[in-house]
Formats: sequence, structure tokens, C-alpha cells
Amino acid sequence: MTSTPRVFIARLSGIGVFDPNGDQLGRVRDAVTTLRTDRQPPRVLGLVIELPHRHRIFVPMGRVTRIEPEAVVLSSGTVNMKRFERRSTEMLVLGELLDRTVTILESSKQVSIVDVGMDQNRARDWVITRLAVRTPGARLARRRGQLFQVAWNEVDGLALTESSQGTDTLLSMLSDMRPADVANALQDMPDKRRQEVAAALDDERLADVMQEMSEEDQVDLLRSLADERAADVLEAMDDDDAADLLGEMTDADQQRLLELMEPDEAAPVRRLLSYGDYTAGGLMTAEPVILLHDATVAEALALVRNPQLSPALAAQVFVVRPPQATPTGRFLGTAHLQRLLREPPSALVSGICERDPDALRADMPLDKITRHLATYNLVAAPVVDDHDRLLGAVSVDDVLDHLLPEDWRDTGIDHEASHG
Repeated sequence: MTSTPRVFIARLSGIGVFDPNGDQLGRVRDAVTTLRTDRQPPRVLGLVIELPHRHRIFVPMGRVTRIEPEAVVLSSGTVNMKRFERRSTEMLVLGELLDRTVTILESSKQVSIVDVGMDQNRARDWVITRLAVRTPGARLARRRGQLFQVAWNEVDGLALTESSQGTDTLLSMLSDMRPADVANALQDMPDKRRQEVAAALDDERLADVMQEMSEEDQVDLLRSLADERAADVLEAMDDDDAADLLGEMTDADQQRLLELMEPDEAAPVRRLLSYGDYTAGGLMTAEPVILLHDATVAEALALVRNPQLSPALAAQVFVVRPPQATPTGRFLGTAHLQRLLREPPSALVSGICERDPDALRADMPLDKITRHLATYNLVAAPVVDDHDRLLGAVSVDDVLDHLLPEDWRDTGIDHEASHG
């Protein structure tokens, strides 16, 4: 796409949309964007195009090759004919942003939005950078107010976390977002709003979100909860994440919350807390996918289909002698997903598992764990004790969390999903 000057979206309304051969497909009716959790310019995801018979579809901005005064030209005449449906995290520029009242930060003057300007950034994404706004006119004199332009970040009232937005609306917008994106949103919120959102989320959802936050933010949020609720959220977290979080708290806080947890939920967390922070024991999860030696391939495949499992943990099952809970009976080996898919459903996992002679020990340091995963191209590795009992597994995402800088979550990437 060649360099394109700023485009004001209201001026696109009603103009024709054409394929590369010049055949008209429809007309522009709106543009789709998402509000951000800060005042940075949001990305324009695509255009709403009205085809004949009032059928409206979504066309991603990546399909637009040229915007002219009287035409929008696409890279291809092939479009997704699925009827457009706005997602809860999205906003229609013409339908929902125009006429919205915002406040100029510098002067505290209220103005209304009359048009929205978008530009292409270096990544070739279209982002909203300018707003055409109008001051209130003199009602008795029937005069229109002054019209001028401001930058997106020069106004108050357009961020996802603005205090003027109701919590119910905010929760609706957060509901379709991935946990990591919700964590980023919470980080930008005032303490009061963050606590309101945390109180409204169920334990499982809050646990998923907290696992994507920095340890400092996790501790602050956990301390804002009542002890009973905090214990419930810790139970819903992965054991290794719960242990990492409790490890950042005082011994008194640790013991108080562990006592409030169910004994069978607290036991593996207590065990993980006994290991060093940057060792296999301290990094591992005590609940990988574990099967007894007489389980079948069909049983293994059923377990790894669990959507609650991370891709790293779902990539293999660990085969053991009884007991099945960690620390297990003797560790027999690992059956990787690719091998499971090639075997008959009735085959026993004990017959196809591979024994790793260099299984990790609980005291193995981070640098050796990293080399082990890289050397054998693994996404997860078993951790055993001196009696060859399986204690848990270290996954590549556990290792990455500790290799990246402490503030890596604060420089997150935008993950707004576009329509397919």
C-alpha cells in the first residue's frame, strides 16, 4: 500500500467499494475499532460494507489497497460473506463515536466529536489519531459552535478504563478478551475500579487473569480480597503460580491463606514452596497430565483435549506406577501427543512411552533446565526425585516467565482480534 494521507471516516460513508478490476462490491457504512485501556490511538480493525439487499459484511483494513475521495479499492473481489456482527469489545466509529461528548484535557472544555481521522503507522496499521470536535453553540442564537481538531490523546472520556464508564459495561467489554489482555487492562485501571472488576469476576476467571499479571500486581490484588475469597482464587490457580504468588508474601500471610485452602489443594502448593525459586522444583507444576501404566491411548487423548490445559502441558502425558497423584509411583516415561495420534486407541500408553534418562531433578537450576529443553526440543520435561517418583513437570512457558525481564508484561502487545 502506498503512502496515504489522513482519512476522515465520516467522509467515507456511502462511497463505493471496488475490486481491483473496477467492479463495485458495495458501499462503506461504518468502520470498526476498539477502545484501549489507555489514551494511545486505537487501531481501526476494518470497514463495514453494505452489499446489495442491505447485507452488511466486515472487510479487514489489510484488504484495503487504496482509499480515494470517491472509492475504496480492495486487494481482491473475494470477501467473507458472513453477516457482520459487532463484538462486545468493538465500537462502530460512525454509529457510536460521533456526537459523543469528551473533555479537552488542557482546558477541561466539553466538546462533541463530529469526525474521526485515521492514519497509517509504520506497521501499516490504520490507527485513529485525530478527532474533529465542536464546542457547544449558543442555543438561543442558533449558532453552531467552533469546529477544530485535537489529537486522540488530548481528550478525556475515550479510554476503556474511564471513570465515567459503568462497571457492567466494562465487564461486558472484558468478557471476550483473553486473560493476558484483561490483565493489561486491570493494570491501567485505578485501584477502586480494579477492585470492582475483580469482585465481579468468578474465581476461575480471576485466577486466569492474575496468572498473567506481574507478581507485584498479583500481591496487591490478592491483598485487596477478603481472605476467604483470596483462598478460593489461589485454589483455582495453577499450583506453581499459586506457590509463586504466596512466595512473594510474608510467612504469616502464607500460612493464613494456606490454612483457609482445602487441604488437598494446599498440599501441592506447600510442597512447591519448599523448593528454591529458580530450580526445577520451584518452577514446575505439580499437576501435569499423568496416567497409570494400564491406561489406553484413547484415555490419554481424552485428557489432553481438556481446554483448560496449556498447549505445553497438553503436548504429552507422563506415565507412572500407582499412586497417580504427585509424588507418584515409579516414573515410566513420556508419551508425546504426536506418537499418541499414530497409535491405535486401544494401545497401552506404557507400551509407547519414552523413558528420559536425564529427567530433571528438583534442585536443577534454571540454566540447566533451559539447556535441557533446548537440546531435546521439548515443551515440557518431567521432574523426578531420587526414588524415580514423578514430582511434576517444567514447561517452556514456566521457563520463559523467569528468563524475561521483570517488567516484560508492562510492554505488552496489542492483541485485538479482527473478524475472519
